[in-house]
Amino acid sequence: MDDTWLKVFVAVTSGAVLLQACILVALYLAVRKSTAKMESLADEVKSKALPTMDTVHAFIADARPKLDAITVNVHESSNLVRNQLARIDATLTDTLDRTRLQVIRADELLNRTMDKVEETSEMVHKTVVSPLRQVNGLMSAISTGVEVFLGGGRRKHGKNGMGVPQDEMFI
Repeated sequence: MDDTWLKVFVAVTSGAVLLQACILVALYLAVRKSTAKMESLADEVKSKALPTMDTVHAFIADARPKLDAITVNVHESSNLVRNQLARIDATLTDTLDRTRLQVIRADELLNRTMDKVEETSEMVHKTVVSPLRQVNGLMSAISTGVEVFLGGGRRKHGKNGMGVPQDEMFI
């Protein structure tokens, strides 16, 4: 019985090994078939994608110097604009400072002129108006005295009977 069992186990094991060998052969054939399909697909991708990639590489090679030139031009332009803006800022600042100084000078000139006008007005009042009032009063007194002396004491009166005030005599 021992021998029978051994023969059965050997037969079962042989069958399992044979089954595994068949499975491995089937796997080998499936992988070989898939590999052939993958190689044909890779060849197709190479045939279609490589010319496109070559075109892209050529385009990048052609565009690189142009892009470098554009980058250099943009950098130089931005430097020029920055320098011009700095100059404009300096010019505007200088102009504003000068304008501010001129406004201050004009204000001072106007204030000095107004002070001189006031001083001149006071001087004219002191030197011309006051003496003229005094002379006018003196002339009025002399005229009244002469009138009284020659006319017998009658005075001429204004239209309402009152004399003309002294302040209204000045022209």
